Amino acid sequence: MKNNRTFLEKLLDGAEVEWKTLDEISSIYGGLTGKGKADFENGNALYVPYKNIFNNIEVDFNNLDTVNVSDDEKQYTIKYGDVLFTGSSETAEEAGMSSAVTTKTEQKIYLNSFSFGLRFNDDIELLPEFSKFLFRTLSIRKEIVKSASGVTRFNISKARFKKIKIPIPPLSVQIEIVKILDALTALTSELTSELILRQKQYEYYREKLLSEEEFGKVGFEWKSLSEVANIANNARKPVKSSLRISGSTPYYGANNIQDYVEGYTHDGEFVLIAEDGSASLENYSIQWAVGKFWANNHVHVVNGKEELNNRFLYHYLTNMNFVPFLAGKERAKLTKAKLQQIPIFVPPLREQHRIVSILDKFETLTNSITEGLPLAIEQSQKRYEYYRELLLNFHNP
Repeated sequence: MKNNRTFLEKLLDGAEVEWKTLDEISSIYGGLTGKGKADFENGNALYVPYKNIFNNIEVDFNNLDTVNVSDDEKQYTIKYGDVLFTGSSETAEEAGMSSAVTTKTEQKIYLNSFSFGLRFNDDIELLPEFSKFLFRTLSIRKEIVKSASGVTRFNISKARFKKIKIPIPPLSVQIEIVKILDALTALTSELTSELILRQKQYEYYREKLLSEEEFGKVGFEWKSLSEVANIANNARKPVKSSLRISGSTPYYGANNIQDYVEGYTHDGEFVLIAEDGSASLENYSIQWAVGKFWANNHVHVVNGKEELNNRFLYHYLTNMNFVPFLAGKERAKLTKAKLQQIPIFVPPLREQHRIVSILDKFETLTNSITEGLPLAIEQSQKRYEYYRELLLNFHNP
């Protein structure tokens, strides 16, 4: 497949590729109407939610929500062959995301209120398995984005949307392209499933290795965090984005790297613990920082003393429930006083090193973007997108 243009020409074998506007070959229908909040509680019917369309090139029938629909209501239902679109988004570039209905079902399934469906005329030979790829190509996405307008939220203009032209190659060509692209997406799906499995294994072993039962086998001491770790908060310095000088030093906030700046506040190996603003309270924000970095005032900066391995501290805190130590409701906060009181199991250093060796391997496999499964998934996705663009690059006369 090195010469993909030649391959595409060979598939076509001189056959003509028709280009038609959507209003020539299809009709548009809307999602659910006249529904209030109560209708979505204990529903008697299924519908395709907005995120299902946004996140999937084909509708995931294992991820449907429920709504109350009476027998005498006039509501549109989806069917095999339709392509569903999100009707709006916060940015024009994310409006009009598509998801094809590639599963045949006799059950009535509805569409959420913030999306619309495209149904092709009976005489149009366009496989939904082909449509799922076609409407996600960069060229078609570009045209869909042009049909969106707004200020704070961008809505698809149906009038402009219907004027979009799409290619309709012969069925035999569609089938061959689908075979190739399905194989590529299947590989990405397999890698993603493998990643989910490895993440579960990582969480299982982390919880097991860091349990009191396991520590009891080698001996341990109960210590407060302040006894075994240094809290290096004094050097923290928040800087407004408008006042930051662009550079190469990571600037850390409560959940992630927010910017890259000149200068630094800390240098070494540290565990960063959200002081406030953690994206999740159940999975509290814990970050690992190495080398020179800048910390703002929304993270506690901690490293272990001689008896505590820094990576052990990182894994231990990642596995910990912080909720009992948080103050406040609307914006939960982990005060320095509460941080110092956090109890830590401290096994011998040799055992800490052993645990770190095991958990670091799992973390690299499941989280590293430079190696392991995340990198393989990214490369697989890029490979699929590359061939998708080549194989669906029909000449528009």
